[in-house]
Amino acid sequence: MISLKSLTTPPNTQLRNLGWDWMLGQDTLPYLANEVVLVSPTEADAYADAANELFDMYVAAGQYIIDNNRFSELGIPVNLIDLIKLSWDDERHIHLYGRFDLAGGVGGQGGIKLIEFNADTATCLPETAVVQYAHLRANGLDESHQFNAIFETLTSQFEELLALNPDLQPTLLLSAMRDCPEDDANVALLGEAAREAGFEVEFDFIDSVEFSADEGIFWQNPKNGQFEKLDFWFKLIPWESIAEEEPELLQILTEISRKRLGLILNPAYTLLFQSKYILKVLWELYPYHPLLLETALKPLPGKPCVEKVIFGREGANTRILNTDGSERQATEGEYDTYPKIYQHYVDFPQDATGNSYQAGVFYAGEACGLGFRRGGLILDDTSGFVGHLVE
Repeated sequence: MISLKSLTTPPNTQLRNLGWDWMLGQDTLPYLANEVVLVSPTEADAYADAANELFDMYVAAGQYIIDNNRFSELGIPVNLIDLIKLSWDDERHIHLYGRFDLAGGVGGQGGIKLIEFNADTATCLPETAVVQYAHLRANGLDESHQFNAIFETLTSQFEELLALNPDLQPTLLLSAMRDCPEDDANVALLGEAAREAGFEVEFDFIDSVEFSADEGIFWQNPKNGQFEKLDFWFKLIPWESIAEEEPELLQILTEISRKRLGLILNPAYTLLFQSKYILKVLWELYPYHPLLLETALKPLPGKPCVEKVIFGREGANTRILNTDGSERQATEGEYDTYPKIYQHYVDFPQDATGNSYQAGVFYAGEACGLGFRRGGLILDDTSGFVGHLVE
């Protein structure tokens, strides 16, 4: 059973002291718990080892998919394949960061199992990197007693980007969709890490950015109204959405990458990892691996399973099926037109009141941080965030 430790002081003051005032919006704090999950050092190490091993497995699976031209099975739009191959074959296009969602691993409730990899547009960065750290500080606890080196590791990733791309200027534009405060907080944290690494950083919403296949990516400076070229662009917009809804933009981005007019983060090949169909490919390549759950295109005979759409987010359009195929629980969403996969169901660890806990381990070149989502059988956008304490 999950063990919790109550912390009486919220992290508001600490966040202000750290300069993270943007974190104090109502989109972040109301769903933060006033307690932390107790994690042993052995359990924390196991989470890190699992994420490191899983990323290597994902890279092998990605190469297998490319070598065997299995893009259509993964739901990859045809117009994105060229950019996926281009970014995959160029080591300068590093994967900046992502988040592994995992079951088990804590409280003596089963070994670690991969649920999925949020590789393209992973959120929960501010909560995991900053809020849980500040929460310990606010309560007089040693913040080093936490598996949390996200900010430092992201900074190292940005330093690596600069080292690998000396032909590009150290200018970074970060973009998200309008009216998404959670996304704004995530890109703000990335911007702080990039500045620490030596980037000049700007922010603008996607609908204000200008793209040219012959010149690159441009941001309009509000101080003088002039358009300025930036050589690195991070977009918290899913690749499949760009490919499906903005095909002309995708063609421009492909040319920008081909001509070395700019570098896009996360790279296009990240969509191979984001597609939940890769869970089936992983099971093909590593059957019965202790970190994996059996995954197929049809419900697993005689086994409870989870029906997932290959491009769904925040638990939307998910169904839990009993061994006889009957529905145990389901969520609505906007992704129901996508193909589905079926993953063997496994219980999440629970606390004394029956709440389920899913571990999220961030990966940025290496495993670098742990946090927990708390909720019901299906962890969706109503789930809470819970920090942790290693002791």
